[in-house]
Amino acid sequence: MANKDLSKAKKAKNDEFYTRYVDIQIEVEAYLEFDEDTFRSKVVYCNCDDPFESNFFKYFAANFNRLGLKKLITTSYDGSPIAGAQLTFDEYLEGNGKRQKPKAISIEIEEVTDIDGDGAIGIDDVELFLKRNPHSRTPLAQGGDFRSAECVDLLKQADIVVTNPPFSIFREYVALLVKNEKKFLIIGNTNSITYKEIFPLIKANKLWLGCTNFNVGMFFEVPDHWEQFHHIDKETGRKIARVSTSCWYTNLDHGRRHLPLDLMTMADNLRFSKNLRGKAAYDRYDNFDAIEVGTYKEIPRDYDGMMGVPVTFLDKYNPGQFEILGYEYSDELRTKEYPVQIQVGKRGKSNVKKLNDVCALRVDQAPSSGTYYIVNGEYFVAPYKRIFICHRARP
Repeated sequence: MANKDLSKAKKAKNDEFYTRYVDIQIEVEAYLEFDEDTFRSKVVYCNCDDPFESNFFKYFAANFNRLGLKKLITTSYDGSPIAGAQLTFDEYLEGNGKRQKPKAISIEIEEVTDIDGDGAIGIDDVELFLKRNPHSRTPLAQGGDFRSAECVDLLKQADIVVTNPPFSIFREYVALLVKNEKKFLIIGNTNSITYKEIFPLIKANKLWLGCTNFNVGMFFEVPDHWEQFHHIDKETGRKIARVSTSCWYTNLDHGRRHLPLDLMTMADNLRFSKNLRGKAAYDRYDNFDAIEVGTYKEIPRDYDGMMGVPVTFLDKYNPGQFEILGYEYSDELRTKEYPVQIQVGKRGKSNVKKLNDVCALRVDQAPSSGTYYIVNGEYFVAPYKRIFICHRARP
């Protein structure tokens, strides 16, 4: 499944990509390992989730008591294309049923008991509860959009929001959570890290990456009619597609973000790192007062100045060990502006201003491959997306 297919679907407001139950379980359990009371006595709100299909709803409903939830709220939206595709109890809900375009509703659960008497508490009991308690659902006259007044009122009741919001309006979604000062655990595109609305939150330690490894990507359930997919899930029979540019974002604390990186000295990195071997020193940017660090493993422990690292560093970011200073678009950190440059690449030459938006590395001669830039007869290359960090002051 190509990432462009997911992007096209999101742009078309096609929300038929569903987070797998196992991925939700793995992510949530990691927070419980750090603090078993993360969700205890909390109101959890899934505000982009059809309760008849969403694995977010299924997970929190099935584990309601184990997590110690106070309440679970979920909202669907008008015309949700797959209502009832996984859970079966929608046929018992008046006015929703198996209509082609079901109307938006909210569902609220305040307790889950062993209704079926089988000695265990799980999703079957939730189904029975909803069948027997129609008052637990409420029609949403405004269509179930998370920005609607009805859904914002529900948001204000919540302690923690957990969902997979539409990627196409991720900025707006996060802004609403921040405005209402909510805790959250959500999925987004990895490129969102560098959004001007998102990066300042990361820098200010108000948002960070979740527990699941940044570089793994995520698998999503996709509709039966999709022809491009990774595999068929043996348990659910659903088609599964991998999307490499997806990750968890949160402001819930977890243990992995407090693990310190074990680093070598500059001298040892220059001696042993395959990327640095043979160099007399780390490269320095021509337009920022910082050294270039190609991977987190090459961060020197004995350098106190500013360093440019890939955005993937955030997967290893320990706020007690490092401070985030800015991003390559940061005008306040840039030390030089370039005139118009000649960009040389696969498509030939063109005049650009690219170097004023990136980190520029001066090189002795034109590279034999890849894109490079010429300014007043000098050659430059630009590594892909750098953020600037430094070590926290040592006590």
